[in-house]
Amino acid sequence: MLSFLTGRDSNCANLARREFLQIGGLATLGLGLPDYLQQRALAEPNRRKDTNVILIWTQGGTSHHDTFDPKPQAPVSVKGSYDVINTAVPGVQFTEIVPRMAKELNRFAVLRGWNPQNGSHGTADAWVMSGRPFNPAVTYPCYGSVVSQQFGFKTALPPFVQLGNAIDHRFGGGVAGYLGIEHNPFEIMADPAAAQFSVRDITPPAGISMDRVSRRKQMLTAVDALQKKADLQPEAFGALDEHYRAALNMITAPETKKAFELQKEDPKLRDRYGMNRFGQGLLLSRRLIESGVRFVTLTDGGWDTHANNFVSLKNSLIPRLDQAIPELLIDLEERGLIDNTLVVWVTDFGRTPKINSASGRDHWSTAGFAIMAGAGIPGGSVLGVTDEEGGRPIKDEYLSQDLAATIYEKIGIEHDMVLHSSLDGRPMVLNEGRVIKEWM
Repeated sequence: MLSFLTGRDSNCANLARREFLQIGGLATLGLGLPDYLQQRALAEPNRRKDTNVILIWTQGGTSHHDTFDPKPQAPVSVKGSYDVINTAVPGVQFTEIVPRMAKELNRFAVLRGWNPQNGSHGTADAWVMSGRPFNPAVTYPCYGSVVSQQFGFKTALPPFVQLGNAIDHRFGGGVAGYLGIEHNPFEIMADPAAAQFSVRDITPPAGISMDRVSRRKQMLTAVDALQKKADLQPEAFGALDEHYRAALNMITAPETKKAFELQKEDPKLRDRYGMNRFGQGLLLSRRLIESGVRFVTLTDGGWDTHANNFVSLKNSLIPRLDQAIPELLIDLEERGLIDNTLVVWVTDFGRTPKINSASGRDHWSTAGFAIMAGAGIPGGSVLGVTDEEGGRPIKDEYLSQDLAATIYEKIGIEHDMVLHSSLDGRPMVLNEGRVIKEWM
């Protein structure tokens, strides 16, 4: 399904005149959108550099030891059960479970010197996805919300879309925070790998054609015209109807339909991405970017590997990503989109150097990894060094706020700019990090 994370109750007092026009319920066709759009129009978008973002969030904490920062010389209790393999960059090794990422290293950069400064779920989602430490008094906006607030709509599609719900919102992770609910993501919960993939509130229900939607739209216009003659507040109704028209435009716009028509893709390309939720989610992310979405967050859960870390990573978690992420980068390059699309893979934190008694690794707050590609990121760059056990960075250490500063600068937003709270106008510095100069 698709939802707007509005965090507010609907007030239907002025909508009774429309009830008889329901098509399986107004929400079924996305007619809850006007409330969102009315809020959204309050923002004055500041349009600058047109670089889009696909952010991959592996919720739970993906192990750096067992992927991109192996320690083959460490004791078995640290290095684990995987062998290492060479990558496309001489002298750089990954573990054997990421063979395609190793082969395609020249397409992306790896930060081995990331210090997450945090080992707790929930606060991780808030911290890593905003670049600001968790603060119980202030909910800082995530990257996509800042992009929405700064740049606004490019087409009828929303500027910020989230695929899946593997984000912990307990402490404000992945939301707009002080920027206001109008900049929260559109959540799409449907599985893009499903045979009958459709997006609730965007795709009409069975038996409802777009022609029928158009007829209902015409009827709505006629009813409005009749009742407005008796309305005491015609200007208020006019403003509301403007947002209804915008909502209907989103539903009926050609780019909306086109974005979700995954069946139109070459079956061979779909297979190369992987016929699973993650692979098809990345393919859908590319299609959304092509159709005018500015920021897509693809979420993937299940990475909190306290037990059976090695079996889980090798057999189920890693293969989907190892197949799909390089394919996305190849696809973006072939379509001429790699220079203006930033691809980011981040996670909660790293995992412990020492393997526990359940053949797992626990939370680790001082070391982990991050990956970026596209938008001028130098492919093949492996930045940072951790100690002999992978416990802490000893060279080229960067923090979550530095990742944020780099992301913002790459997409044309001054990372240290001052924004204002939508509630009280309070000035807020966006980010206090330093740009990763090696990636600029």
